[in-house]
Amino acid sequence: MLKKLMTLFVLVHFFAVSKSVFAEKTYVYKETDGTVWFTNVTPSAQDSTRFKLLEVKGRVTATKSCKGMTDSKLAKRAADYQDIINQYAKEFRLDSKLVNAVIRNESCFDKSATSPAGAEGLMQLMPATARSLGVTDSFQPHQNLRGGMQYLSELVRRYNNNLALALAAYNAGPGAVAKYDGVPPYPETQKYIERVMKSYRSYLRDYLVADAG
Repeated sequence: MLKKLMTLFVLVHFFAVSKSVFAEKTYVYKETDGTVWFTNVTPSAQDSTRFKLLEVKGRVTATKSCKGMTDSKLAKRAADYQDIINQYAKEFRLDSKLVNAVIRNESCFDKSATSPAGAEGLMQLMPATARSLGVTDSFQPHQNLRGGMQYLSELVRRYNNNLALALAAYNAGPGAVAKYDGVPPYPETQKYIERVMKSYRSYLRDYLVADAG
């Protein structure tokens, strides 16, 4: 029970600081002289000749798979994969609630999900990442979950259980985390971390309530 309470404390602390760490929206602009600016203010139209909006980085999730989803529909989808998730969570020493939070925000438990970035399946594996993990069919739930959870486990350990960094790397890649020596200033990545951690906290609360009952 003490371990569960400590986990809850860590998550609550994360949310207490996350609002100040992650801006609502970050614009990356480049001046004509090559200077790059990170700001939460949109330059006016009259400045358009001086500033150029650079490509927004950070992987967009398969949001179309979540359209029309109710809590009951989502729970029904999720139930189909809990045995597999628990099996691989034990193998890769991951909290199954964290895995569920990732899948919830990646694909809403849609095994056929695809994103505009080209990610595929339940845990939205990019083709190159899938190949490196030995996944030959990202739309096959067992393969996708095993590969995705192996990758997530590697990231959690790489960043010494710092979930913000692990999730940032899962979304934007370890290279982006290394480049900025922390969470990249990409709006999509920052929002992704917040959404996953919010879901994780919700799953944890449900677990504690059920356990107490």
